[in-house]
Amino acid sequence: MSLVDHLRELRNRLAIGVLAIFVVTVVAMFFAKDIMSLLTEPLPNCLEEEPGSGRCADLVQQGLTSPFTTYVKVSLFTGLVLASPVWLYQLWAFIAPGLHQNEKRYSAAVVAFGAPLFLTGVYVAHWLLPRAIPVLLQFTPDNAGNLVTVSDLLDITVRLAIAFGFAFELPLVLVMLNLGGVVSGRRMLGWWRGMVMGIAVFAAIVTPTDPMSMLALAVPVTALYFVATGIALLNDRRRGRAAGPELGDDEASDLDLTPEPIDAPGRVAPPRSSGDDGPRRSGGFDDVT
Repeated sequence: MSLVDHLRELRNRLAIGVLAIFVVTVVAMFFAKDIMSLLTEPLPNCLEEEPGSGRCADLVQQGLTSPFTTYVKVSLFTGLVLASPVWLYQLWAFIAPGLHQNEKRYSAAVVAFGAPLFLTGVYVAHWLLPRAIPVLLQFTPDNAGNLVTVSDLLDITVRLAIAFGFAFELPLVLVMLNLGGVVSGRRMLGWWRGMVMGIAVFAAIVTPTDPMSMLALAVPVTALYFVATGIALLNDRRRGRAAGPELGDDEASDLDLTPEPIDAPGRVAPPRSSGDDGPRRSGGFDDVT
């Protein structure tokens, strides 16, 4: 495909993914209030806790347009999450034509794992919030109350959900790169120190300040990284068996240097052309020979 064809293909894939998100977002607007209640549930309400204890907060809305803005944010977030199977498939469908025919058969398996991994990350983020928010509220001074806006709470929820969802896609990306022949399993295994440190730093940045939140993201993503590395090593071994033995960079190939007999020399028939004044040939050899 030419560059223009690739750009046209990318445009079509993006259009389908955005359209799927838009359709799900419109449907989610009819259930936005219920979804909003589900997302704000991790915040301990002062109606159930002792006021002024520092372990609860009052949920408020600020501004005239804030409720509508929050309504749209919740719907758009729901559309992004629930439409993930569609846009993940479009992403893979754009990359798949660059693979060989025997590598395309993994497309369905990769796409089938992509959406569950993303949704698992979102679920882990939702599971984490009720345990992380009370830890953050414990820093409240004595006899002081907390006022948390719905917009701020949803921003934290959406940020964590998207960060966890895409972090859980790391093994999928690595497996895709291995299937495409971009990176080998041995190279992925050699990255393990840097990957573990990078995952820990990423988890410390995107999660709240408590160690439990950091470990809740770093530990499963690190485990998924090693699982992806194992899959890549197995795929490289299978590919190596199909291609035959592979030599190292400093290993010489086995060459048969035994001389082979050559055929006996034969006579060459003299060319016959009218008006040829060149040297005469006798018995297949010219006069000089």
